[in-house]
Amino acid sequence: MQATTNEATQASVKRLSIRWVKSAIGYGVRQKRTLKALGFTKLGQVVEHDDSPQMRGMLNAVIHLIEVEEK
Repeated sequence: MQATTNEATQASVKRLSIRWVKSAIGYGVRQKRTLKALGFTKLGQVVEHDDSPQMRGMLNAVIHLIEVEEK
């Protein structure tokens, strides 16, 4: 029964497509580290992550530097 519940939960998890659109030059170290923690290495790069409260918090910290699309 547990395996079925986990499969259903994973199937319903939203994915977020995140694009880095603005340079972090001139912004604090904390915001630059958040971009790195999200998996970005180059401007214009797109990464995908599962939607979660922790991920939303990270995105809100650098929302002025990124674009987010829900899938």
